[in-house]
Amino acid sequence: MSQDPTPGTTGLVMDEPLIFERGQKGRSGFSMPARDVPALEVPDELKGEDPDLPDLSEIEVVRHYTRLSQYNFGVDSGTYPLGSCTMKYNPKINEKLAGLPGFASAHPLAPQSLSQGALRLMFELQDFLGEITGLRGVSLQPAAGAHGEYAGMRIFHAWHRKKGKQRHKVLIPDTAHGTNPASAALCGFRAVPVESNEQGILSAEGVARLMDEDTAGLMVTNPNTLGLFEENIKEIAGAVHAKGGLIYCDGANFNALMGIVDMEATGVDILHLNLHKTFATPHGGGGPGSGPICVTRELEPFLPIPRIVRENDSFALSEDYPDSLGRLHSFYGNFGVMIKAYAYILSLGPLLKSVSQTAVLNANYLKERLKKTLHLPYDRPCMHECVFTDKFQQEFGISTLDIAKGLIDQGYHPPTIYFPLVVQGAMMVEPTESETREDLDSLVLAFERVAEQAREDPDKLHQAPVKTKVKRLDETLAARKPCLTG
Repeated sequence: MSQDPTPGTTGLVMDEPLIFERGQKGRSGFSMPARDVPALEVPDELKGEDPDLPDLSEIEVVRHYTRLSQYNFGVDSGTYPLGSCTMKYNPKINEKLAGLPGFASAHPLAPQSLSQGALRLMFELQDFLGEITGLRGVSLQPAAGAHGEYAGMRIFHAWHRKKGKQRHKVLIPDTAHGTNPASAALCGFRAVPVESNEQGILSAEGVARLMDEDTAGLMVTNPNTLGLFEENIKEIAGAVHAKGGLIYCDGANFNALMGIVDMEATGVDILHLNLHKTFATPHGGGGPGSGPICVTRELEPFLPIPRIVRENDSFALSEDYPDSLGRLHSFYGNFGVMIKAYAYILSLGPLLKSVSQTAVLNANYLKERLKKTLHLPYDRPCMHECVFTDKFQQEFGISTLDIAKGLIDQGYHPPTIYFPLVVQGAMMVEPTESETREDLDSLVLAFERVAEQAREDPDKLHQAPVKTKVKRLDETLAARKPCLTG
């Protein structure tokens, strides 16, 4: 009998109590060596209550955490098609290199003379990112994507202050990432929305109408959250620059552009990157992240300090930049993430271009395979991700949420749902470059099965998932009356 090409199954799901509910008093998972020094009596004033720790044997500990790990789904388990999150497979060699003692044990307060390896790595990574993006001024200091956005908006502020007239508005498209208006507001700007056109992208005319002498510039996500390349970006940049504004590009989707697009040539002045997405650090679960910013030479004096500089054959941190926006991080940045990005770039070199080409190919393959099963609001070539809706399933009473839950029973993590907000019932699918054609075909089959279930047995789909440890949750009750006690 041929094997089902989708990974969903009704295999054994182990039950597992809390670790404090396991074990019995007196059990131990380790044995202490015989004491070879005299016993020391602890003074009464230092005594306290013994910590409330569970008493477990070694096998109980091993089984507990093994069972918990089997409840989890990660990119090492299977296809993880979250859009705008670039949940790509990350080579494990990068983790090994980041764990080298010389890097992992380096103290952030060590003197520069004892930190030459780390400083050289960061200096060279800056050069790599400048070459890849076309924007040669680079700072690795921002700790994540939104922090990079904040740094970009601070440079907007510093640039206009230097010009002698502060501005108060920033244009933000309806297809931008949701953190963009928050970052602008955090820096004192008022976000002005810009509507995309019928093609799902910005028009130069629409931007020009809104651009005035009180507008600091435009924050644009390119490719945007519909997975579409902003093909009018040069004309848009011309309209913004003509009124004395700057172009900030949210580069969270740069996985589609490596080795293909020179960002400075498109008119972009500032770009942030997510090393924890595009450059192969495992992403999700709250971090860690790294959000370097890349800027034109003209804006380089405003980058945060300290800056890494080369002094003959050594490297140092310099604060001698009077126009700098200042320090953004307690130390220089999230160093472990930088090591993995550095290793990823060195291992691939010119093949970084093929990474983006394959990511775009995979997304367009899914788009073509699925557009008869799911409604495709913008039927045109996409970049690294594509957006569908639940329009075809609505007549059966099935929503995007039901489709997402049904995919779990098929053995897949759902895509991003209900985002971007400009598409009702959105499902944003990003396969990345990691997946094989067989994996993509299996994902297509899973979507097709869910769509078939929507037609033939919608009541059952409303109950999905039914094969998992945790079944369908009452999300309304969870939002209104959350249980916070564990």
